[in-house]
Amino acid sequence: MSSSTMHLVMLMHVCIGVLASNNLVQSSKFSSLLVFGDSTVDPGNNNYLLTISKANYFPYGIDFPGHVPTGRFSNGKLVPDFLASALNIKDTVPPFLNPDLSDQELLTGVSFGSGQSGIDDFTASLTNVLSMDQQLQYFKAYTMKLKQIVGEDQAMQRLHDALVLISVGTNDFILNFHDFPSRRLMFITIDAYQDYLLDKFEVIIKELYDQGCRNIGVAGLPPLGCVPLQMTLKLKIDRQCLMHQNTDSEKYNQKLAQRLSLLQATLPQSKIVYGDLYHPLLNLFTHPQHYGMEVTNRGCCGSGYLEVIEICNAFTPLCSNHSKYVFWDSVHLTEASYSYLADYLIRVALPLFFK
Repeated sequence: MSSSTMHLVMLMHVCIGVLASNNLVQSSKFSSLLVFGDSTVDPGNNNYLLTISKANYFPYGIDFPGHVPTGRFSNGKLVPDFLASALNIKDTVPPFLNPDLSDQELLTGVSFGSGQSGIDDFTASLTNVLSMDQQLQYFKAYTMKLKQIVGEDQAMQRLHDALVLISVGTNDFILNFHDFPSRRLMFITIDAYQDYLLDKFEVIIKELYDQGCRNIGVAGLPPLGCVPLQMTLKLKIDRQCLMHQNTDSEKYNQKLAQRLSLLQATLPQSKIVYGDLYHPLLNLFTHPQHYGMEVTNRGCCGSGYLEVIEICNAFTPLCSNHSKYVFWDSVHLTEASYSYLADYLIRVALPLFFK
């Protein structure tokens, strides 16, 4: 087979895969999108908390519709927003703590995510944000509101048909193990801490299942060693990814995927899907030019080496072309990167819910 013919065959396979995933998206019957986790999925819950971990000021949100700083830790939309739109559920996913949500907004889903949260309750306590346990308590309050709106039977059916997304864990390793020794002193090895987190994660998923959720997508860790702030703190002059932190992320992800598979086998009628973020992001970092990007090792805000939350503000200079940067600040991704991740998850992870 000639190289040109091989290229054509590969292109056809990609096109068929994209068409198939698009058909699944169009025909999906998810009632709503319910989101839990950290700053990767917080659309503004932290606005309503007494915490320094907020993003409700410029330049955050500068590319969001209306150029509004909503509290999303990026220049625009997050992955749940793109997924909700692709699934024809809604344009964006609102924060549950917004007191002005309409019944329709509640019915079609909300995010309980809180920036700087973690699987470990200790992580959330560092900046007074919502722990995963607190997010679950708010979820129970949410189910009560659903029952008041549509009645108990229909509310439970909507939970059964909802797509639940969980994106959490990054802060546990960055704040408690890699950068500060709080949990490293207690658990000694990263393997022991990983297992501790996975045990807690299993309890969280079982709680969601007991509350009526059946379709649960769980994001793995990104390549933590490629986060600009991590390179800066480790005095990485060449701005190359920290391989040992990436290796730790890979090991955790392997354990997580295996744990989720075993857990699904014990929960009847459940679909628990592992969402790989590590490899698509590593691919983006390695070959940004393939996706119209250029800068991978620093953020768009300021120098891109240290600026995040309060030191990325209205007085901080920005890069000239936001979509050319993988990172918005020294920790969080740009809208362009989140769009890329959403497209990947729609193509690779979402079809697993329909098998």
